[in-house]
Amino acid sequence: MRQSFLLLAACIVAFPTWGQRPEKPNSADIYHQIEKLNFLGNILYIAAHPDDENTRLISYLSNEVHARTGYLSLTRGDGGQNLIGPELRELLGVIRTQELIEARKIDGGEQYFSRANDFGFSKNPTETLQIWDKNQVLSDVVWAIRTFRPDIIINRFDHRSPGTTHGHHTASAMLSMEAFDLANQPNQFADQLAYTQPWQPQRIYFNTSWWFYGSKEKFEKADKSKQAQLQIGVYYPFAGKSNQEIAALSRSCHQSQGFGNTGTRGEEDEYLEFLKGTAPANKNNLFDGIDTTWNRLTDGKAVGELLAKVQKEFNYSNPGASVPDLIKAYSLIQQLQDPFWRNQKSEEIKKIIAACSGLYLEAVSDVQETTPGSTIKVKLEAINRSANAWTLNRVETYPKTAVNWNNQVLTNNKDLTTSFDLSLPNDYDYTAPYYLKEEGTVGMYTVNDRLLIGKPDVQRATQVTFFLSIQGVEIPFTRKIVYKYNDDVKGEVYQPLDIVPAATSSIKEKVYIFPKNRSHEVRVIVKAGKENLSGSVQLQVPTDWKVSPEQQAVTLQRKGETAEFVFTLTPPKEAAEAVIQSVVTVDNQTFKQDKIDINYTHIYKQMVLKSATAKAIKLNIKTNEEKIAYIMGAGDEVPNSLTQMGYEVTVVKPESLTPELLQPFDVVMSGIRAYNVVNQLAYKQQVLLDFVKSGKTMIVQYNTLDDMVTKEYAPYPLKISRDRVTEENAEVRFLQPNHRILNYPNKITSADFTGWKQEQGLYYPSEWDAQYTALISANDQGEKPKDGAILVAPYGKGTYIYTGLSFFRELPEGVPGAFRLMANLISAKN
Repeated sequence: MRQSFLLLAACIVAFPTWGQRPEKPNSADIYHQIEKLNFLGNILYIAAHPDDENTRLISYLSNEVHARTGYLSLTRGDGGQNLIGPELRELLGVIRTQELIEARKIDGGEQYFSRANDFGFSKNPTETLQIWDKNQVLSDVVWAIRTFRPDIIINRFDHRSPGTTHGHHTASAMLSMEAFDLANQPNQFADQLAYTQPWQPQRIYFNTSWWFYGSKEKFEKADKSKQAQLQIGVYYPFAGKSNQEIAALSRSCHQSQGFGNTGTRGEEDEYLEFLKGTAPANKNNLFDGIDTTWNRLTDGKAVGELLAKVQKEFNYSNPGASVPDLIKAYSLIQQLQDPFWRNQKSEEIKKIIAACSGLYLEAVSDVQETTPGSTIKVKLEAINRSANAWTLNRVETYPKTAVNWNNQVLTNNKDLTTSFDLSLPNDYDYTAPYYLKEEGTVGMYTVNDRLLIGKPDVQRATQVTFFLSIQGVEIPFTRKIVYKYNDDVKGEVYQPLDIVPAATSSIKEKVYIFPKNRSHEVRVIVKAGKENLSGSVQLQVPTDWKVSPEQQAVTLQRKGETAEFVFTLTPPKEAAEAVIQSVVTVDNQTFKQDKIDINYTHIYKQMVLKSATAKAIKLNIKTNEEKIAYIMGAGDEVPNSLTQMGYEVTVVKPESLTPELLQPFDVVMSGIRAYNVVNQLAYKQQVLLDFVKSGKTMIVQYNTLDDMVTKEYAPYPLKISRDRVTEENAEVRFLQPNHRILNYPNKITSADFTGWKQEQGLYYPSEWDAQYTALISANDQGEKPKDGAILVAPYGKGTYIYTGLSFFRELPEGVPGAFRLMANLISAKN
């Protein structure tokens, strides 16, 4: 039994099935895979977020050293901003997860996660570990070490410098250092040992650089006696690229964070500071003293000799010539005593055998989405493009169904196909990120299945296994069932097969504001997940809210068809908040899910199922009738919130800004990071300032201090900094309590800063001209007051306002005080 558990654990972490498009390696790729097959050494790189990883080092370790290289990102990046769309929080985490997966495909690493949730910026690890469940995250790091079995761990950040960088960063290094000692102790996290075994890495490093010393000059003078110096600026003939060029392509996958990167060439060094473990005699050879040959296994010598012969005699013109020896090596690997190496190397060599034989095995569904209880048609394809004598013995499916495709001889270059019907059980799981299926906390995802912890991607179980034999040896090759189609522009397009509910619904707005006692229309969109959908839809609300009609009939003929239904929602007389939910009933079964598709060209299509809810707020708020021109920044939903408040909002294109265009408006507002990402603003700033000068109001939401498109974004000097208040419940002090903005049309009090989400604000100005008036002050515990959250200045006859408050988070979350304060900013000149 113990042996089977170890086997299972090895399968858990080895070679996640990332993506859907089949690999088609060329001869150079195959030879590179053989080199990696003959290296028995693992390295785990650990940091806090997507985009923290050093892709230059990961690429070097994977492609030059040939080590199996993993990146453990403790979070999925939910707390960041989004430069490519409106998705925030868990939806942004889904995007950033996929960006990491795509990055690893390029640099050759493997991706893993813990259950920690990126709750936003944290100034120190003490706060971080209070919000995260430290014991759970530490358990996840230990689990990663025990299942990945790294010989070497590399921390991206320094565990000895709390308070000098993001708290998540330092916490990741602190947890790594602690886990290094605990992973080999059987009495620590003993429940894991039902699936894996203790493991002791040999050494742990800190991936230092001049940045951690403050300047290149200081780094040059620093003591480097404990630092390994790696020359990572190598050139890879098999790829036709330098290591830095591959790393830049990997780094550029982080499009949501704006990390497009240009590759470089030539010599370049990386530095690793030895922290603890067994120090190498040759400090510049990370694996010094660690046997990375097949001889590290007591029964590995014969495998190593055989694979050394394969590598030496590899024929680029005829890779198939290596198959007989590869099959012998595969058989020997199946006899290895160590289940970890047996499983890791079995998966590696299977890929090489398939590539050398030109094996193409595929299972394609006739639909991209289907429902539990349905039947889909699956087309199988198998072809052997080599002189090797392969036989397809049989295929097995999950879910199980009989497929009559046995004993097929795969002769050279003869394409074989067949089709069969696959029926899904009625209780088949919907496709969804496994870590979002259960309600989490501010700091943690909830994942109760031990074997899922650490997995990077959505778990899609629908698959086909092809059992092929050659030389009397049977080898299973498993393929996920996918969907593909031909696009007239893109050509062959692959997408995952998704299992969806029979019906989903979406409330059109996520927050409904009721500033007065008037009723509000609530629009619900119902989507059919199957043909001939018939049922009803209703809006569930608390008893003190009234909805009409109680329910409406739904009839949709085609899968994917949508229909919109309008309900009238009436609030109670007193101020109140409510969660409203749309519910579709079909054949006595209720469906309460909202299906959200995330579709960007740089990642595979993703589907997220969330509860089909929205927030309704009867708000004690006064607004006027200002007309607002909104300049979109880096993707936010503020315009929708302004419309909910009753304002007439027009999203204007920056290039079209003219005095004539702006003349009908009372207020112009720029979205988050607009002055970082909207280049046209560099040429339109005078138009905007003239608008203010004429007696109007301009509200500028936060920008970062890097890469501003113009230095003249404000009428008077102000200097943006990295100052922020991350404690959303930090006390707010009113510096100018009698100022109009704090009193009209709503009296702003400390209660209006109750219930803020993730952070109060970010990138506050730290210096400003005397023309500006600072209205509020706040600070995180133990820090000096930050007064730059709202700065107001007269300019001509009008008013210019700069604010770093996180309205882009608070308004879509339905925070009442954020709406009241925004109304006052808008009415600054009313």
